[in-house]
Amino acid sequence: MVVKCLKHILVVLFAFFTLVTPSALKAQDAAHTAEVEHHESKEEGLDPAKIIMDHIKDAHEFHFFTIENKENKHESFHATIPLPIILYAPGKGLKIFSSSKFGHEGEEAFEGYKFNEGKDIVAEDGSVVYDFSITKNVVQMIIALLVLVLLLTGVAKKYKTGAGVKSAPKGWQNAIEPVVMFVRDEVAKPNLGGKYQKYLPYLLTVFFFILINNLFGLIPGSANVTGNMAFTVVLGVVSFVVIILSTNKHFWGHIFWFPGVPLLVRIFIMLPVELLGVFTKPFALIVRLFANMVAGHIIILSFISLIFIFGSMSAVAGWGFSPLSVAFAVFIYLIEIMVAFIQAFIFTNLTAVFIGQAFEGAHDDHHDDAHAHHDVATA
Repeated sequence: MVVKCLKHILVVLFAFFTLVTPSALKAQDAAHTAEVEHHESKEEGLDPAKIIMDHIKDAHEFHFFTIENKENKHESFHATIPLPIILYAPGKGLKIFSSSKFGHEGEEAFEGYKFNEGKDIVAEDGSVVYDFSITKNVVQMIIALLVLVLLLTGVAKKYKTGAGVKSAPKGWQNAIEPVVMFVRDEVAKPNLGGKYQKYLPYLLTVFFFILINNLFGLIPGSANVTGNMAFTVVLGVVSFVVIILSTNKHFWGHIFWFPGVPLLVRIFIMLPVELLGVFTKPFALIVRLFANMVAGHIIILSFISLIFIFGSMSAVAGWGFSPLSVAFAVFIYLIEIMVAFIQAFIFTNLTAVFIGQAFEGAHDDHHDDAHAHHDVATA
């Protein structure tokens, strides 16, 4: 009963921490403020850096394409889905309106609010504003969560009716069951031993949630959620909490009083290094996922931008380079599909490794490992 309750608590905590921080998902935008300021000053010509950054960062709308009106740019057609702006200001109350009120480029003010140079919403009079707006990263995370819940609950209902137990798996069971068994047998059992069942719900939730968001991010016009530093930070923090809650006295004993080492070495070398290692583990999870998912999108967009760069020099060069550029972009895109699975696996596997390291050294480890080896042998 306790294990079952823990499973539900872990899943609820994971969903809660990843969905209640919509405004935090714009954290990485501030890092690009200087670049955006520089690029926005260019009124003419192709700006590949701005185009790439606009595609991979968070926004208040889903933008698919633009049909420019060369005579009047203000009459250009923008195929977008505006998202709701939700603001609260003391003394002014709650304001809810569409992001389209700010204009396509966010250059217009509406009811005393506007975008600042870092694309954050501020009040024109400088008063405090609390931003709870729904950005495209938040929308896509909610969609991914709904897909995850509907997909796995649908598969679970089939098992309850006997499909896949008394008969062959049907539909999505054929795709989901091998993945679940892989995470159980190749990730949870080898790293967590006899305690794998306690952490398996969390590991499966992390794996499928990252995988679904990775795959959604490859759809043209969608948000690159896993390429957002705030998203990976939340995942890393949740994993860090799970790791810390899994520690025992043997884990902390080896950090604060490393056995068999001279006293001065313990205090001035081993203690700082071991304490730093506690925090570098989740940091490695955060940076690895973020860097890999951002890199793939930048490479694909760079190859596409090369067509227009060469085209601005010469029409012949643009058309001549197009087949090569498209071929490389498609090749990287196919690799990114593989990377989507690999990064979900790496994040989940490293989380399991770090959790296993947190409780290793306990007196009952050998007893649990014996049961784990017996389970693997009989599975």
